[in-house]
Amino acid sequence: METSSKENTHFFSNNTILPVDRSSFKSESSASKEKQSCCGGIKLFLGALSFVYFAKALSGSYLKSTITQIERRFDIPSSLVGVIDGSFEIGNLLIIILVSYFGAKLHRPRIIGAGCLIMSAGTFLIAMPQFFMGRYRYERFPSTINSTVSLSPCLQDKSQTPLSALEKSQEKINAGCVQTVAIIGPIFGFLLGSLCAKLYVDIGFVDLDSITISPKDVQWVGAWWLGYLIAGVISVLAGIPFWFLPKHLPKPESRKDSSTSSEHSKFITEESKDQHTSSWQQAKLAEMAKDFLPSLKNLFGNPVYILYLCASIIQFNSLIGMVTYKPKYIEQQYGQTSSKTNFVIGLINIPAVAFGIFSGGLIMKKFRIGVLGAAKLSLGSSFFGYLLLLSLFAMGCENSDVAGLTVSYHGTKPMTDYEPALLSECNSGCLCSRNDWDPICGEDGVTYISACLAGCRASRSTGKGTVFFNCSCVGTSESSQSSSAVVGPCQKGNECPKMFLYFLVISVITSYTLSVGGTPGYILLLRCIKPHLKSFALGIYTLAIRVLAGIPAPVYFGVAIDTTCLKWGSKRCGGRGACRLYDSSALRYVYLGLTLVLGTVSIFFSVAVLWVLRKRSSPRDETLSANGERGTCGTKSRKERFVNSDQLIQSTYWPEKETRL
Repeated sequence: METSSKENTHFFSNNTILPVDRSSFKSESSASKEKQSCCGGIKLFLGALSFVYFAKALSGSYLKSTITQIERRFDIPSSLVGVIDGSFEIGNLLIIILVSYFGAKLHRPRIIGAGCLIMSAGTFLIAMPQFFMGRYRYERFPSTINSTVSLSPCLQDKSQTPLSALEKSQEKINAGCVQTVAIIGPIFGFLLGSLCAKLYVDIGFVDLDSITISPKDVQWVGAWWLGYLIAGVISVLAGIPFWFLPKHLPKPESRKDSSTSSEHSKFITEESKDQHTSSWQQAKLAEMAKDFLPSLKNLFGNPVYILYLCASIIQFNSLIGMVTYKPKYIEQQYGQTSSKTNFVIGLINIPAVAFGIFSGGLIMKKFRIGVLGAAKLSLGSSFFGYLLLLSLFAMGCENSDVAGLTVSYHGTKPMTDYEPALLSECNSGCLCSRNDWDPICGEDGVTYISACLAGCRASRSTGKGTVFFNCSCVGTSESSQSSSAVVGPCQKGNECPKMFLYFLVISVITSYTLSVGGTPGYILLLRCIKPHLKSFALGIYTLAIRVLAGIPAPVYFGVAIDTTCLKWGSKRCGGRGACRLYDSSALRYVYLGLTLVLGTVSIFFSVAVLWVLRKRSSPRDETLSANGERGTCGTKSRKERFVNSDQLIQSTYWPEKETRL
């Protein structure tokens, strides 16, 4: 082996090598180097792009996980929180079409890098209010630690100055891989939200020993801002590699002779002199803009594309609204903490979605399903997914017993307007505010809005816990003796933990079922568009989803949820604040009902897509699809099918081509 190596070294160092041999060696050497360069470049690009998807998905999912924290921190209703969540998509409106249309002609890696910097700046900006709005103040009856005091929550003496209801804190931070990583992002986003929810909102700025509430308190607000700073740093790091990537990557030898015109093959091109002088690289923006309106007209003339777009818009309205307020629903319906809610969603629901998307792609590949089969699979997953959603109506908890809101004081009937019902004979001698929200749990199992409204006249503190005594409103109807109460609302009924477990199981199955149709639907979308319109079509599709679903869905879902509020808080400067207590039954019917109605409408559009495909597909197309060839999105003649139709299908196709766009 060593001898052979020495001979080769001597041979190649000899100046008398024949020209043919030298040319052959250089050809093989350059081909090997080009192959290595190509593979390395593609892997670097895919790795960097995957990290970008991870950063974007983490930021978006973390925003969902902080909805309830932001609502309590700034004392705002769900409808306004929905506007904040929807505004996350507004930044795409001005440039998404231009980027999707002109991006293929420009330096795309640098465009992606610039987008990462803008995304990180926006993420940092979300966290800025924490540093300018002052410290968080929560409502809590003042008490002395580890002592029995004579402070009376029930202020009987009108000359006694009412104590502030707000306690000031004291001051002191390879193909398919991209989509897979994009699914991993939300997992870490919700887990990050769970971690930050356990940390007090003003951590690093106040003495934590002075904080008298815990993550289990309804007034607790976690360090929501911390996750945005982390997400912003990740976005900056994700954008760095793209500033050092070339405008084009070398094209693999195995695909240099391919006649395809996909976006992937356009990006991975050989940097040769001929291609540098190609027409599309020399075209000016004005010349490229000439094809904009004709392309748009051509695209919207495709009935399959339009129907699928409508179905997707309505379905995403359903899914985005459901996901946005799922943490709030779990917290209010089942009495769970924000930290536990985000942990459950991130560790159980999101992996189910990822597994569903993977399963859909695996089914498509294993059974070589054509366009018509993809439409059937997408429709079936939606139908059975929303059918499972129906069962969640029976898996809710009843309203908590809250004196003056859901139950009466000692048997007196609550009035139509709940605010006057907060006052009763047992607390008529107290100077109580109806706007306070510092709930306590009486030993009778009833929650009282405040110690004052419970008629408590003494208290004792032990660490962060407080026990109230001589509460005239606390007691059973059989006994007239006053009783005690502890800080915090009473737990939900005994059946609620069991219902929460059932909810999790059905929710995971539903998430998986709905996600199975994701990949078939995406393949259906791509196979029904002309090759040169794919990038533009995906841009329009993404824009429509964000404008008509991503922005409005959180808003009107929030407005609908606000209608189920039983007790509103009040801002320090006056006006209505955040909702303190929801009607559990009404919240369940509004939240699940709106999701189900939208999902049902989307199913009708999916049926229309299937009907059009069946009508315009020939038996020959189905046979070809069954044999592993590409199906057609509907044509009437052979010429139209392969040349002129809006539903033109590429004759050159390799597996997983769509995932490389």
